[in-house]
Amino acid sequence: MITLKPLTLENLTPFYKWIKDEEAIIYSLSIFQGMKTDQQIKDWYTQSIIDKRNNNHGIFVDGVFVGYAGISGISNINKSGEYFIFIGDKNYWGKGIGTQVTQMMVKIGFEELGLNRIMLTVSVPNIAGVKAYKRTGFVLEGRFREAALRNGEFHDKLVMSILKSEWKS
Repeated sequence: MITLKPLTLENLTPFYKWIKDEEAIIYSLSIFQGMKTDQQIKDWYTQSIIDKRNNNHGIFVDGVFVGYAGISGISNINKSGEYFIFIGDKNYWGKGIGTQVTQMMVKIGFEELGLNRIMLTVSVPNIAGVKAYKRTGFVLEGRFREAALRNGEFHDKLVMSILKSEWKS
């Protein structure tokens, strides 16, 4: 059973391992690529949970903390925000958790946060992510060419979004 709970400082410890795992962060936030010390991770984490423009949730599967998801850069004026998800515990990859969490977060965005538009960017090689977003109803808006550098190679990032009027609860 998947549950979402607000992130707290008690959830910090697994991030030390996850962010230092190159495979886990390869398609995640660019800022993760530069974090090397526990202090850098703690500083980022602390800032991310207090920023009022973010709506962060820990992802729990049968009570086990496996990652986090949320909507950042929330604009109350434009009724929009940017979706993100990070499943750091690789034991939970490939189990459909990303799709379910994405559906849960879209519902939160539209029903609780009152958003009209939720967008995201996803690395083209992140095939599982692209599939999860399409299953939830996100549509392709465009492409940032060679926007990410990972393992010495550039790859494109896709821009996708979902509108409240398109969403099927």
